[in-house]
Amino acid sequence: QVQLEELGGGSVQAGESLRLGCVGFGYIDYCMSWLRQFPGKEREAVATIERDGTTNYARFIRGRMTISKDTAKNVLFLQITALKPENTAMYYCATDPQWSTACPMIHEEYEFWGQGTQVTVSS
Repeated sequence: QVQLEELGGGSVQAGESLRLGCVGFGYIDYCMSWLRQFPGKEREAVATIERDGTTNYARFIRGRMTISKDTAKNVLFLQITALKPENTAMYYCATDPQWSTACPMIHEEYEFWGQGTQVTVSS
């Protein structure tokens, strides 16, 4: 059973950076993803990383977020730089053993989720 846990959220000032982590992966070889959710909205994919390390980002990211993984420690990361108030959201990590390549950017495709970590950016 996969039990994911997000780490590293919190309250920051605009312009600062954060690195979110996600642990609890039993199989690091499958697609891993970061998603976010604004209040009252559906979860939306932010970035994905495939088994071979290939990454994919949502168009709105504009280079300020970087997804990576430490395969030795089975940890997924999301580095966010130059945070803005509009980045305030709940951030989730997710994975699903049916995907190892062409990771979907659709939240419904992921079976295993963490509880989420809140990122709050103040101006």
